[in-house]
Amino acid sequence: MNSPTPRMRAIITGASSGIGEATALAFAKAGIDVALVSRSFKKLEAVAKAAKATGEIEAKAYQLDLSQLDSIVTQIEAIASDFGPIDILVNNAGMAYTNDLKDTSLADWQQVLDLNLTSVFQCVLGVLPQMRDRGSGTIINIASIAASTPFPGWGAYNVSKAGLVAFSKTLAAEERSNGIRVVTISPGAVNTPIWDTDTVRADLNRNSMLNAQSVASVILQAALLPQEAVVEETIVMPSAGTL
Repeated sequence: MNSPTPRMRAIITGASSGIGEATALAFAKAGIDVALVSRSFKKLEAVAKAAKATGEIEAKAYQLDLSQLDSIVTQIEAIASDFGPIDILVNNAGMAYTNDLKDTSLADWQQVLDLNLTSVFQCVLGVLPQMRDRGSGTIINIASIAASTPFPGWGAYNVSKAGLVAFSKTLAAEERSNGIRVVTISPGAVNTPIWDTDTVRADLNRNSMLNAQSVASVILQAALLPQEAVVEETIVMPSAGTL
């Protein structure tokens, strides 16, 4: 009698709301166990409960502040050790920031790059050794259309996302021979709570934006491709176009 095929296991950062929450629920419905990472443990627990309600999967909340760069690698390693071998890492956590470059302080610039780019680098280092040992793994980085279409007033954000795309391409080139797939998904405007944060000043029609579930469906499709295939770059735009 054949033993059952083990379920895939994923770490999703920024999983307490928006695209991360939607991805957690989409993965759970597809039978993928999810380790949920964010600063808000209370919100994560609610998402974990909703994920478990979708079927017989494991969902667990892990509180982690990705702005604390020095501790990310060891904490991601600890999550992987506790939750089990990680097949998929979704680097979704990030922040939006609006300001002209001439008005952007060095502290703000660094904060945006630290969270949107450097924390992703550190999360990857937390799972890369075990993925290399197993000869498989999928790393999905959530960038933005701003990486290729820089918007005025979004300078630090544009740069952080362009850097993330370059990071992903380099990682893919270095790790594909080790069986590790690297995917970059660049959405256009998505209607999430990020528009309500203190660092964003923008008046856009949120009804014309993508919803988080649409982006999550693309992330899921990338994760479920057969191992011999990869879609390394995907741009997902609102059907209304750039807002």
